[in-house]
Amino acid sequence: MDRGVGLTFGVEEEFHLLNPATGRLAPGARQLLAAFGAHDVFGLPNQEFQQAMVETATPVCHDLTELRQALVATRTTLIRAGDQVGLWIAAAGTVPDCGIVTAPVYPDERYRRISDEYRRLAVEQQVCACQVQVGVPDEELAFHLIRRIRGWLPVLLALSGGSPFFQNQDTGYASYRAVVLSRWPTSGPMPLFADRAEYHRRIDKLIEAGVIGDYGMIYYDVRPSQRYPTLELRIADACPLLDDVLLIAALARALVVTAAEEEERGDPIPDVADELLRGATWRAARSGLRGKLVDAVAGEAVASKDLVRRFVRHVRPALEASGDDAYVDEALLDLAKRGTSAERQRRALSAGKGMHKVTASIVAETRTFSEK
Repeated sequence: MDRGVGLTFGVEEEFHLLNPATGRLAPGARQLLAAFGAHDVFGLPNQEFQQAMVETATPVCHDLTELRQALVATRTTLIRAGDQVGLWIAAAGTVPDCGIVTAPVYPDERYRRISDEYRRLAVEQQVCACQVQVGVPDEELAFHLIRRIRGWLPVLLALSGGSPFFQNQDTGYASYRAVVLSRWPTSGPMPLFADRAEYHRRIDKLIEAGVIGDYGMIYYDVRPSQRYPTLELRIADACPLLDDVLLIAALARALVVTAAEEEERGDPIPDVADELLRGATWRAARSGLRGKLVDAVAGEAVASKDLVRRFVRHVRPALEASGDDAYVDEALLDLAKRGTSAERQRRALSAGKGMHKVTASIVAETRTFSEK
């Protein structure tokens, strides 16, 4: 295996900005960014499409301990800045207010063009993701690895599902963020491309046809990064709890490393039908870890806990090689006990204190972390 695969990884987190008094989205990105003044803090924070959101990015990390320290640092700095300017910071796929408020687009010419072209899709693009960048130094290799990992990606969505509410209603989904995102022309499971050249040729055609404006509008569940020598796994909802972010990152890296080892051995590429993969992604968004999911690799419906076991068994050697196996096993047990973010949000609502209670619970979890 190319030993460069998976030696580095990092996480980009997107956050909602909220008014503490109302729990509603607040267009405070410019105010928040201004609070940093001239301080140069790596990756913290960056503007996002709408002014009620910001994004952070960790530096390049090599293990989970380093990644945890980086995430603690970025969240701490962001939350302190939010406190300074009177904003709540919430990491979740959606908050209840999403899809209602027409938050101003961040004053950027590219964002304005997207807003003008896509209209309602842009208005309702009030969703946040947790994106994992896994080091893959060869872009040509990256396309071979995508063929091998794509069938497993819905499991990461099911584990991270944390966007049950949209427009102040329970959507019935664990991840309604995935549904909102699926309406864009280049979203969902990535189509199969023979190689790097075909990928660029076909994407260039979409740009020439005016379907998308640039490569930054490739919103597939996985894509080669345009900026770094990485594969970018984009399918997961933003996670309030830091332990869940680390779980998703560890599994994502192990999945890519496993694919690289398969590629080196010349193992057969899984025959995953596009329609089944899209169905598996929808089912993960709909059900989360409740009921059955679709194993797109085996081509069958299975209980969610069994599919998670299959996933972990598939990547176990990579987890053991990195020393992440014990953490992942414990984190999965914890997640099973407390439930996904979507489940916890619904429990907060059932307490009878309304949607503000839901938002407050997300904010509290976003603030709950410590050095380990």
